[in-house]
Amino acid sequence: MAAAKSKSEPTRILVLGGGYVGLYTAYGLQKMLRANEASVTVVDPQPHMTYAPFLPEAAAGAIEPRHVVVPLRRVLKRCHVLTARVTKIENEKKSVTVEAADGHIEQLGYDILVVALGAVARILPIPGLVEEGIAFKTIGEAIYLRNHIMTKLDEAASTLDPELRKRLLTFTVVGGGFAGIEALAELEDMTRFAVENYYPNIKTFDIRWVLVEAAGRILPEVRETLGVYTVEQLEKRGIEVYLSTAAKSFENGHVVLSDGTEFDTDTIIWTAGVKANPVLANSDLPLDKRGRLEATAAMQVVGHPEVWTAGDNAAIPDLSRTEEDPTATCPPNAQHAVRQARLLAKNIIKVLRGGKPKDYFHKNLGAVASLGLHKGVADALNLKIKGFPAWLFHRAYHLKAMPTWNRRIRILFDWILGGLFRREVISLGQINNPKDEFARVSKS
Repeated sequence: MAAAKSKSEPTRILVLGGGYVGLYTAYGLQKMLRANEASVTVVDPQPHMTYAPFLPEAAAGAIEPRHVVVPLRRVLKRCHVLTARVTKIENEKKSVTVEAADGHIEQLGYDILVVALGAVARILPIPGLVEEGIAFKTIGEAIYLRNHIMTKLDEAASTLDPELRKRLLTFTVVGGGFAGIEALAELEDMTRFAVENYYPNIKTFDIRWVLVEAAGRILPEVRETLGVYTVEQLEKRGIEVYLSTAAKSFENGHVVLSDGTEFDTDTIIWTAGVKANPVLANSDLPLDKRGRLEATAAMQVVGHPEVWTAGDNAAIPDLSRTEEDPTATCPPNAQHAVRQARLLAKNIIKVLRGGKPKDYFHKNLGAVASLGLHKGVADALNLKIKGFPAWLFHRAYHLKAMPTWNRRIRILFDWILGGLFRREVISLGQINNPKDEFARVSKS
Protein backbone atom coordinates (compact mmCIF):
# COMPACT_ATOMS: atom_id res chain seq x y z
CA MET A 1 0.00 0.00 0.00
CA ALA A 2 1.35 3.44 -0.91
CA ALA A 3 2.30 5.54 2.06
CA ALA A 4 0.19 8.64 2.77
CA LYS A 5 1.79 12.04 2.32
CA SER A 6 1.99 14.41 5.24
CA LYS A 7 0.91 18.03 4.72
CA SER A 8 4.48 19.28 5.18
CA GLU A 9 5.86 17.17 2.35
CA PRO A 10 6.11 18.45 -1.26
CA THR A 11 3.53 17.31 -3.80
CA ARG A 12 4.50 13.96 -5.28
CA ILE A 13 4.41 13.95 -9.09
CA LEU A 14 4.83 10.51 -10.66
CA VAL A 15 5.58 10.31 -14.39
CA LEU A 16 5.05 6.91 -15.99
CA GLY A 17 7.18 6.61 -19.11
CA GLY A 18 10.43 8.22 -20.26
CA GLY A 19 9.64 8.74 -23.93
CA TYR A 20 8.79 12.04 -25.65
CA VAL A 21 6.00 12.96 -23.23
CA GLY A 22 7.67 11.68 -20.07
CA LEU A 23 11.03 13.33 -20.78
CA TYR A 24 9.68 16.70 -21.94
CA THR A 25 7.11 16.88 -19.14
CA ALA A 26 9.62 16.06 -16.42
CA TYR A 27 12.18 18.41 -17.96
CA GLY A 28 9.65 21.25 -18.04
CA LEU A 29 8.60 20.57 -14.47
CA GLN A 30 12.15 20.58 -13.10
CA LYS A 31 12.75 23.98 -14.72
CA MET A 32 9.55 25.58 -13.41
CA LEU A 33 9.10 24.05 -9.95
CA ARG A 34 10.10 26.09 -6.94
CA ALA A 35 12.28 24.66 -4.20
CA ASN A 36 10.39 22.03 -2.17
CA GLU A 37 7.20 22.69 -4.18
CA ALA A 38 7.02 19.17 -5.59
CA SER A 39 9.09 16.04 -6.18
CA VAL A 40 9.18 14.40 -9.60
CA THR A 41 9.77 10.68 -10.16
CA VAL A 42 10.09 9.23 -13.66
CA VAL A 43 9.58 5.49 -14.19
CA ASP A 44 10.69 3.70 -17.36
CA PRO A 45 12.17 0.24 -18.09
CA GLN A 46 14.94 1.94 -20.09
CA PRO A 47 17.32 4.59 -18.67
CA HIS A 48 17.00 6.67 -21.82
CA MET A 49 14.53 8.31 -24.19
CA THR A 50 14.76 7.21 -27.85
CA TYR A 51 14.16 9.69 -30.65
CA ALA A 52 12.37 7.27 -32.97
CA PRO A 53 12.54 9.30 -36.23
CA PHE A 54 16.32 8.78 -36.24
CA LEU A 55 16.14 4.99 -35.78
CA PRO A 56 16.33 4.29 -39.56
CA GLU A 57 19.53 6.32 -39.89
CA ALA A 58 20.98 4.68 -36.79
CA ALA A 59 20.19 1.26 -38.25
CA ALA A 60 21.79 2.21 -41.56
CA GLY A 61 24.96 3.56 -39.94
CA ALA A 62 24.41 7.24 -40.77
CA ILE A 63 24.16 8.14 -37.07
CA GLU A 64 25.92 6.64 -34.07
CA PRO A 65 23.18 4.71 -32.15
CA ARG A 66 24.12 6.29 -28.81
CA HIS A 67 23.41 9.71 -30.27
CA VAL A 68 19.70 9.04 -30.91
CA VAL A 69 19.01 8.31 -27.25
CA VAL A 70 18.89 10.82 -24.41
CA PRO A 71 20.05 9.58 -20.97
CA LEU A 72 17.26 10.36 -18.52
CA ARG A 73 19.52 10.78 -15.50
CA ARG A 74 21.77 13.20 -17.35
CA VAL A 75 18.91 15.48 -18.45
CA LEU A 76 16.57 15.12 -15.47
CA LYS A 77 19.05 16.04 -12.76
CA ARG A 78 16.37 17.36 -10.37
CA CYS A 79 14.12 14.33 -10.82
CA HIS A 80 14.32 10.83 -9.43
CA VAL A 81 14.65 8.29 -12.25
CA LEU A 82 13.57 4.74 -11.49
CA THR A 83 14.40 1.97 -13.96
CA ALA A 84 11.31 -0.19 -13.67
CA ARG A 85 8.32 -1.48 -15.62
CA VAL A 86 4.79 -0.39 -14.70
CA THR A 87 2.46 -3.36 -14.16
CA LYS A 88 -0.65 -1.85 -12.54
CA ILE A 89 -2.29 1.52 -11.90
CA GLU A 90 -4.76 1.91 -9.01
CA ASN A 91 -5.79 5.55 -9.05
CA GLU A 92 -8.41 5.01 -6.36
CA LYS A 93 -5.58 4.13 -3.98
CA LYS A 94 -3.16 6.63 -5.57
CA SER A 95 -0.79 3.74 -6.14
CA VAL A 96 1.22 2.37 -9.06
CA THR A 97 2.78 -1.10 -9.01
CA VAL A 98 6.15 -1.47 -10.73
CA GLU A 99 8.64 -4.24 -11.30
CA ALA A 100 12.12 -2.86 -10.71
CA ALA A 101 15.20 -3.73 -12.75
CA ASP A 102 16.33 -6.28 -10.15
CA GLY A 103 12.94 -8.02 -10.26
CA HIS A 104 11.41 -6.85 -6.99
CA ILE A 105 7.86 -5.48 -6.90
CA GLU A 106 7.20 -2.04 -5.46
CA GLN A 107 4.20 0.26 -4.91
CA LEU A 108 4.69 3.96 -5.61
CA GLY A 109 2.37 6.60 -4.17
CA TYR A 110 1.56 9.93 -5.80
CA ASP A 111 -0.54 13.07 -5.63
CA ILE A 112 -0.32 13.90 -9.34
CA LEU A 113 0.06 11.19 -11.97
CA VAL A 114 1.29 11.62 -15.55
CA VAL A 115 0.62 8.59 -17.74
CA ALA A 116 3.01 8.66 -20.70
CA LEU A 117 3.45 4.96 -21.41
CA GLY A 118 3.26 5.44 -25.16
CA ALA A 119 2.56 2.68 -27.66
CA VAL A 120 3.90 -0.78 -28.45
CA ALA A 121 4.10 -2.75 -31.68
CA ARG A 122 0.73 -4.13 -32.77
CA ILE A 123 1.05 -7.89 -33.12
CA LEU A 124 -1.42 -9.65 -35.40
CA PRO A 125 -2.27 -13.38 -35.20
CA ILE A 126 -0.10 -14.32 -38.17
CA PRO A 127 1.62 -17.73 -37.92
CA GLY A 128 5.36 -17.30 -37.46
CA LEU A 129 5.27 -13.55 -36.80
CA VAL A 130 6.47 -13.71 -33.19
CA GLU A 131 9.19 -16.24 -34.02
CA GLU A 132 10.47 -14.66 -37.24
CA GLY A 133 9.56 -10.97 -37.04
CA ILE A 134 11.84 -8.12 -35.97
CA ALA A 135 10.12 -5.00 -34.63
CA PHE A 136 11.51 -1.50 -35.18
CA LYS A 137 10.64 0.66 -32.19
CA THR A 138 13.74 0.64 -29.97
CA ILE A 139 17.41 1.42 -30.38
CA GLY A 140 18.20 -2.18 -29.47
CA GLU A 141 16.08 -3.41 -32.36
CA ALA A 142 17.74 -0.93 -34.74
CA ILE A 143 21.25 -2.08 -33.74
CA TYR A 144 20.21 -5.74 -33.94
CA LEU A 145 18.68 -5.24 -37.39
CA ARG A 146 21.77 -3.53 -38.77
CA ASN A 147 24.06 -6.32 -37.58
CA HIS A 148 21.56 -8.97 -38.69
CA ILE A 149 21.41 -7.61 -42.25
CA MET A 150 25.18 -7.19 -42.56
CA THR A 151 25.65 -10.73 -41.23
CA LYS A 152 23.28 -12.02 -43.92
CA LEU A 153 25.45 -10.33 -46.55
CA ASP A 154 28.55 -12.02 -45.11
CA GLU A 155 26.82 -15.41 -45.09
CA ALA A 156 25.55 -14.95 -48.63
CA ALA A 157 29.02 -14.00 -49.85
CA SER A 158 30.48 -17.26 -48.50
CA THR A 159 27.75 -19.85 -49.16
CA LEU A 160 27.88 -22.26 -52.11
CA ASP A 161 24.15 -23.04 -51.92
CA PRO A 162 22.25 -20.89 -54.48
CA GLU A 163 18.86 -21.37 -52.76
CA LEU A 164 20.28 -20.41 -49.36
CA ARG A 165 22.00 -17.42 -50.95
CA LYS A 166 18.69 -16.27 -52.42
CA ARG A 167 16.99 -16.59 -49.04
CA LEU A 168 19.77 -14.72 -47.24
CA LEU A 169 19.58 -11.82 -49.70
CA THR A 170 15.79 -11.43 -49.46
CA PHE A 171 14.64 -8.76 -47.01
CA THR A 172 10.99 -8.10 -46.20
CA VAL A 173 9.35 -5.04 -44.62
CA VAL A 174 5.71 -5.26 -43.53
CA GLY A 175 3.99 -1.88 -43.06
CA GLY A 176 3.91 1.16 -45.33
CA GLY A 177 3.76 3.94 -42.74
CA PHE A 178 6.62 6.30 -41.90
CA ALA A 179 8.52 3.73 -39.83
CA GLY A 180 8.37 1.06 -42.51
CA ILE A 181 9.16 3.28 -45.50
CA GLU A 182 12.07 5.08 -43.84
CA ALA A 183 13.55 1.83 -42.49
CA LEU A 184 13.19 0.19 -45.90
CA ALA A 185 14.73 3.12 -47.76
CA GLU A 186 17.70 3.59 -45.43
CA LEU A 187 18.50 -0.12 -45.16
CA GLU A 188 18.20 -0.68 -48.92
CA ASP A 189 20.63 2.20 -49.40
CA MET A 190 23.00 0.56 -46.91
CA THR A 191 22.93 -2.88 -48.54
CA ARG A 192 23.38 -1.45 -52.04
CA PHE A 193 26.35 0.65 -50.92
CA ALA A 194 27.87 -2.36 -49.15
CA VAL A 195 27.67 -4.78 -52.09
CA GLU A 196 28.88 -2.19 -54.60
CA ASN A 197 31.99 -1.45 -52.54
CA TYR A 198 32.85 -4.50 -50.43
CA TYR A 199 31.18 -7.65 -51.80
CA PRO A 200 32.49 -8.32 -55.33
CA ASN A 201 30.70 -11.66 -55.61
CA ILE A 202 27.27 -10.13 -54.81
CA LYS A 203 25.57 -7.93 -57.40
CA THR A 204 22.93 -5.32 -56.61
CA PHE A 205 20.34 -7.28 -58.58
CA ASP A 206 20.97 -10.27 -56.28
CA ILE A 207 19.46 -8.34 -53.37
CA ARG A 208 15.68 -8.46 -53.06
CA TRP A 209 13.78 -5.96 -50.93
CA VAL A 210 10.02 -6.49 -50.54
CA LEU A 211 7.45 -4.10 -49.06
CA VAL A 212 4.06 -5.49 -48.01
CA GLU A 213 1.20 -3.13 -47.14
CA ALA A 214 -2.40 -4.20 -46.48
CA ALA A 215 -3.84 -0.80 -47.45
CA GLY A 216 -4.10 0.49 -50.98
CA ARG A 217 -1.47 3.19 -50.47
CA ILE A 218 1.61 4.03 -48.38
CA LEU A 219 2.41 7.05 -46.21
CA PRO A 220 -1.20 7.92 -45.37
CA GLU A 221 0.01 11.03 -43.49
CA VAL A 222 0.92 12.78 -46.79
CA ARG A 223 -1.27 13.52 -49.80
CA GLU A 224 -1.89 10.58 -52.12
CA THR A 225 0.17 11.96 -55.01
CA LEU A 226 3.27 11.91 -52.80
CA GLY A 227 2.47 8.34 -51.78
CA VAL A 228 2.31 7.37 -55.46
CA TYR A 229 5.57 9.21 -56.12
CA THR A 230 7.23 7.33 -53.26
CA VAL A 231 6.13 3.95 -54.64
CA GLU A 232 7.52 4.92 -58.05
CA GLN A 233 10.87 5.90 -56.53
CA LEU A 234 11.09 2.66 -54.55
CA GLU A 235 10.28 0.55 -57.60
CA LYS A 236 12.94 2.38 -59.64
CA ARG A 237 15.43 1.12 -57.05
CA GLY A 238 14.25 -2.45 -57.67
CA ILE A 239 12.15 -2.71 -54.51
CA GLU A 240 9.03 -4.86 -54.89
CA VAL A 241 5.92 -3.13 -53.52
CA TYR A 242 2.78 -5.14 -52.72
CA LEU A 243 -0.20 -2.88 -51.95
CA SER A 244 -3.66 -4.08 -50.83
CA THR A 245 -1.86 -7.27 -49.83
CA ALA A 246 -1.89 -8.92 -46.41
CA ALA A 247 0.67 -11.27 -44.93
CA LYS A 248 -0.87 -14.68 -44.24
CA SER A 249 2.06 -16.62 -42.77
CA PHE A 250 5.74 -16.28 -41.85
CA GLU A 251 6.34 -19.80 -40.55
CA ASN A 252 10.02 -20.83 -40.71
CA GLY A 253 10.77 -17.75 -42.80
CA HIS A 254 8.41 -18.83 -45.59
CA VAL A 255 6.32 -15.78 -46.47
CA VAL A 256 2.81 -16.32 -47.83
CA LEU A 257 0.89 -13.26 -49.05
CA SER A 258 -2.84 -12.88 -49.63
CA ASP A 259 -2.36 -12.61 -53.41
CA GLY A 260 -0.70 -16.02 -53.52
CA THR A 261 2.90 -14.80 -53.63
CA GLU A 262 5.33 -17.01 -51.67
CA PHE A 263 9.05 -16.71 -50.99
CA ASP A 264 11.66 -17.51 -48.34
CA THR A 265 13.54 -14.95 -46.28
CA ASP A 266 15.65 -14.70 -43.15
CA THR A 267 14.65 -11.09 -42.50
CA ILE A 268 11.10 -9.94 -41.69
CA ILE A 269 10.86 -6.37 -40.39
CA TRP A 270 7.49 -5.70 -38.75
CA THR A 271 6.30 -2.08 -38.72
CA ALA A 272 2.56 -2.66 -39.27
CA GLY A 273 1.15 -0.23 -36.75
CA VAL A 274 1.16 0.38 -33.02
CA LYS A 275 -1.32 0.19 -30.17
CA ALA A 276 -1.58 1.90 -26.80
CA ASN A 277 0.49 0.29 -24.06
CA PRO A 278 -1.52 -2.74 -22.85
CA VAL A 279 -0.63 -1.92 -19.22
CA LEU A 280 -3.47 0.62 -19.36
CA ALA A 281 -5.95 -2.24 -19.38
CA ASN A 282 -4.66 -3.11 -15.90
CA SER A 283 -5.83 0.19 -14.42
CA ASP A 284 -9.02 1.77 -13.07
CA LEU A 285 -8.83 4.69 -15.51
CA PRO A 286 -11.29 5.18 -18.41
CA LEU A 287 -10.21 3.89 -21.82
CA ASP A 288 -11.63 4.38 -25.30
CA LYS A 289 -12.32 1.54 -27.74
CA ARG A 290 -8.68 1.64 -28.92
CA GLY A 291 -7.33 1.14 -25.40
CA ARG A 292 -6.20 4.76 -24.96
CA LEU A 293 -6.89 6.94 -21.94
CA GLU A 294 -9.92 9.17 -22.41
CA ALA A 295 -8.71 12.73 -21.91
CA THR A 296 -9.87 16.32 -22.11
CA ALA A 297 -8.29 18.89 -24.41
CA ALA A 298 -6.35 20.11 -21.35
CA MET A 299 -4.82 16.60 -21.17
CA GLN A 300 -6.50 15.57 -17.92
CA VAL A 301 -8.00 12.08 -17.78
CA VAL A 302 -11.80 12.31 -17.94
CA GLY A 303 -13.24 12.26 -14.41
CA HIS A 304 -9.78 12.26 -12.80
CA PRO A 305 -8.30 15.79 -12.85
CA GLU A 306 -5.28 14.67 -10.80
CA VAL A 307 -4.25 12.30 -13.63
CA TRP A 308 -2.68 13.76 -16.77
CA THR A 309 -1.81 12.09 -20.05
CA ALA A 310 -0.50 12.81 -23.55
CA GLY A 311 1.13 11.12 -26.51
CA ASP A 312 0.37 7.78 -28.12
CA ASN A 313 -1.50 6.33 -25.12
CA ALA A 314 -3.93 9.27 -24.91
CA ALA A 315 -7.15 10.05 -26.78
CA ILE A 316 -6.86 13.85 -26.72
CA PRO A 317 -9.42 15.81 -28.77
CA ASP A 318 -7.89 17.39 -31.86
CA LEU A 319 -9.41 20.87 -31.61
CA SER A 320 -8.17 21.74 -35.10
CA ARG A 321 -10.57 19.13 -36.53
CA THR A 322 -13.42 18.74 -34.03
CA GLU A 323 -15.68 21.17 -35.90
CA GLU A 324 -15.82 18.83 -38.87
CA ASP A 325 -15.47 15.65 -36.80
CA PRO A 326 -16.45 15.90 -33.09
CA THR A 327 -14.76 12.54 -32.38
CA ALA A 328 -11.37 13.55 -33.87
CA THR A 329 -8.35 12.88 -31.66
CA CYS A 330 -4.70 13.81 -32.10
CA PRO A 331 -2.78 11.26 -34.19
CA PRO A 332 0.00 9.27 -32.50
CA ASN A 333 3.10 11.02 -33.79
CA ALA A 334 6.15 12.79 -32.39
CA GLN A 335 4.96 16.21 -33.55
CA HIS A 336 1.94 16.11 -31.24
CA ALA A 337 3.69 14.27 -28.40
CA VAL A 338 6.44 16.87 -28.03
CA ARG A 339 4.08 19.85 -28.17
CA GLN A 340 1.58 18.22 -25.81
CA ALA A 341 4.32 17.50 -23.28
CA ARG A 342 5.56 21.08 -23.24
CA LEU A 343 2.06 22.37 -22.53
CA LEU A 344 1.41 19.54 -20.08
CA ALA A 345 4.25 20.66 -17.82
CA LYS A 346 2.90 24.22 -17.84
CA ASN A 347 -0.64 23.02 -17.11
CA ILE A 348 0.48 20.97 -14.12
CA ILE A 349 2.30 24.00 -12.69
CA LYS A 350 -0.79 26.19 -13.23
CA VAL A 351 -3.11 23.77 -11.44
CA LEU A 352 -0.56 23.18 -8.69
CA ARG A 353 -0.60 26.93 -8.02
CA GLY A 354 -4.39 27.29 -8.18
CA GLY A 355 -4.80 28.22 -11.84
CA LYS A 356 -6.69 26.69 -14.74
CA PRO A 357 -5.07 24.52 -17.42
CA LYS A 358 -4.98 25.53 -21.08
CA ASP A 359 -6.46 23.37 -23.83
CA TYR A 360 -4.07 21.82 -26.32
CA PHE A 361 -4.52 23.15 -29.84
CA HIS A 362 -2.06 22.51 -32.60
CA LYS A 363 -2.73 22.35 -36.30
CA ASN A 364 -0.62 19.70 -37.99
CA LEU A 365 2.25 21.37 -39.84
CA GLY A 366 2.55 18.45 -42.23
CA ALA A 367 4.77 15.43 -42.58
CA VAL A 368 8.22 14.63 -43.96
CA ALA A 369 9.91 11.31 -44.72
CA SER A 370 13.42 10.31 -45.73
CA LEU A 371 13.76 7.86 -48.62
CA GLY A 372 17.44 7.23 -48.05
CA LEU A 373 20.52 9.33 -48.64
CA HIS A 374 19.67 12.61 -50.47
CA LYS A 375 16.08 11.50 -51.14
CA GLY A 376 12.80 12.34 -49.42
CA VAL A 377 9.22 13.56 -49.60
CA ALA A 378 7.51 16.30 -47.61
CA ASP A 379 3.95 17.52 -47.35
CA ALA A 380 4.29 20.59 -45.16
CA LEU A 381 2.98 24.16 -45.06
CA ASN A 382 0.72 23.32 -48.03
CA LEU A 383 3.76 22.50 -50.13
CA LYS A 384 4.73 19.27 -51.88
CA ILE A 385 8.48 18.80 -51.74
CA LYS A 386 10.40 15.92 -53.33
CA GLY A 387 13.95 14.66 -53.61
CA PHE A 388 16.97 16.44 -52.16
CA PRO A 389 15.11 19.49 -50.73
CA ALA A 390 12.69 17.21 -48.87
CA TRP A 391 15.63 15.20 -47.50
CA LEU A 392 17.26 18.41 -46.22
CA PHE A 393 13.94 19.48 -44.70
CA HIS A 394 13.64 16.10 -42.97
CA ARG A 395 17.08 16.38 -41.42
CA ALA A 396 16.66 20.01 -40.38
CA TYR A 397 13.24 19.44 -38.79
CA HIS A 398 14.26 16.40 -36.77
CA LEU A 399 17.62 17.87 -35.76
CA LYS A 400 15.73 20.83 -34.29
CA ALA A 401 13.26 18.49 -32.55
CA MET A 402 15.98 16.29 -31.05
CA PRO A 403 16.19 16.95 -27.28
CA THR A 404 19.33 18.66 -25.91
CA TRP A 405 22.09 20.51 -27.74
CA ASN A 406 24.48 17.73 -26.77
CA ARG A 407 22.65 15.25 -28.99
CA ARG A 408 22.01 17.73 -31.81
CA ILE A 409 25.70 18.56 -32.13
CA ARG A 410 26.74 14.90 -32.01
CA ILE A 411 24.26 14.00 -34.75
CA LEU A 412 25.37 16.96 -36.88
CA PHE A 413 28.98 15.80 -36.65
CA ASP A 414 27.90 12.24 -37.55
CA TRP A 415 26.38 13.62 -40.75
CA ILE A 416 29.43 15.75 -41.54
CA LEU A 417 31.83 12.84 -41.04
CA GLY A 418 29.56 10.58 -43.06
CA GLY A 419 29.66 13.08 -45.91
CA LEU A 420 33.44 13.33 -45.78
CA PHE A 421 34.35 9.69 -45.32
CA ARG A 422 31.17 7.79 -46.29
CA ARG A 423 29.25 5.62 -43.86
CA GLU A 424 30.74 2.55 -42.22
CA VAL A 425 29.27 -0.76 -43.38
CA ILE A 426 30.54 -3.60 -41.25
CA SER A 427 28.91 -6.46 -39.44
CA LEU A 428 29.23 -6.54 -35.67
CA GLY A 429 27.13 -9.66 -35.50
CA GLN A 430 28.90 -10.89 -32.39
CA ILE A 431 26.95 -8.24 -30.45
CA ASN A 432 23.79 -10.25 -31.04
CA ASN A 433 25.33 -13.40 -29.55
CA PRO A 434 28.29 -12.19 -27.47
CA LYS A 435 28.85 -15.41 -25.49
CA ASP A 436 29.02 -17.81 -28.45
CA GLU A 437 32.79 -17.59 -28.83
CA PHE A 438 33.35 -17.95 -25.08
CA ALA A 439 31.14 -21.06 -25.01
CA ARG A 440 32.97 -22.52 -28.04
CA VAL A 441 36.36 -22.05 -26.41
CA SER A 442 35.15 -23.63 -23.18
CA LYS A 443 34.34 -26.84 -25.05
CA SER A 444 37.69 -27.12 -26.80
